[in-house]
Amino acid sequence: MGVMQKWLPMILGVLLGVNSVSAASISVDNIGKLNRALKSAGRGDTILLADGIYRISGRFALQVKTENLTVRGKSGNRDAVVIEGAGMRGNVNHGFFVSAHGVTIRDLTIRRVANHGVQTHVNIDRFRLANCVIRDTYEQLFKVPFSDQVPDPSEDGIVENCLFEYSSGTAPNYYTGGVDVHHGRNWIIRNNTFRNLRSPGGSIAEHAIHFWSNSEGTLVEGNVIVDCDRGIGFGMGDSRHQAGIIRNNFIYHSGSGKFPDVGIVLESSPDTIVVNNTIFFDHNRYPHAIEYRFPGTRGVLIVNNLTNRRIASRDGGKARLMGNHTAARKDFFVDPANGDLHLSQTIPRVVDAGFPFGGMDGDIDGERRPKGDGIDIGADEYH
Repeated sequence: MGVMQKWLPMILGVLLGVNSVSAASISVDNIGKLNRALKSAGRGDTILLADGIYRISGRFALQVKTENLTVRGKSGNRDAVVIEGAGMRGNVNHGFFVSAHGVTIRDLTIRRVANHGVQTHVNIDRFRLANCVIRDTYEQLFKVPFSDQVPDPSEDGIVENCLFEYSSGTAPNYYTGGVDVHHGRNWIIRNNTFRNLRSPGGSIAEHAIHFWSNSEGTLVEGNVIVDCDRGIGFGMGDSRHQAGIIRNNFIYHSGSGKFPDVGIVLESSPDTIVVNNTIFFDHNRYPHAIEYRFPGTRGVLIVNNLTNRRIASRDGGKARLMGNHTAARKDFFVDPANGDLHLSQTIPRVVDAGFPFGGMDGDIDGERRPKGDGIDIGADEYH
């Protein structure tokens, strides 16, 4: 082997930000070994967790401080690898606390902690959470914070194929939510399920998916949201969200809980696209499926959404509405109570009735939509 051939992998690894020569797989089967692996792992390493329950003791979370580290369940069965705290009112604050770029956590469950299942530090880029369950936390299930002292956002994160839920059917307090991101840029939230993010009283819970505090460029697609006080939110009051797309999501609410509220809301969220979502409220307790609010909400397109409640401006928000259908019935759908809002039949004024809209190549299942005329309204393209 020539000198250049010998050193080429290392050179490429440095250029790409990954130490491809020394990356290793570290297998662990108990909490002590996991903590030691988190401290000793090198950049680009993978920590593989054997099936079992890993109970965190003491106040502090599992600390992830190594760039490009992957932590995952070895079997790929997310229900078989469990990171567990001391209860929602216990003394374990988080599951994982991530303070390094390029970290991936996947194929495991995190539950019963007093703050967040996963929290990043401010200005953490390229974080990925995949095929995980986050269940029963006292505050937000997944949290990205911000600081007035740090001007750079957390960028290019992905949350996909995860389940976020409260197993009892209600959160322990109103200060909770699902994916709660401040000052994020170009995140993707896709193909996740959110269940029972409901306040027990006092005030409404936060959204299943919420991006605010000068976030921008968020893509939210293919998610199923069931019985959460609020579904998807961009912005909050005058806390802006710039641009972004909300598409191909199912949102269902049975009317249970104390604060059933809006499915999708834009608050001070200019240049946003809300397209081909399906929202069904099995109650008459809230009048609007989609709201666009406040004078900062401008340049918005709301297109081809299928709902059974109004799409409404509040507090001076402006949007262009095209191709929406707001008179859906329960029999339009396969199994609404379980969040299955696939079309059950060919519905006149829904199937092939949407406004031609560029960029909508697939539906919530990834099934192809027709080009140009003939697109269905809502998240499901009926076949």
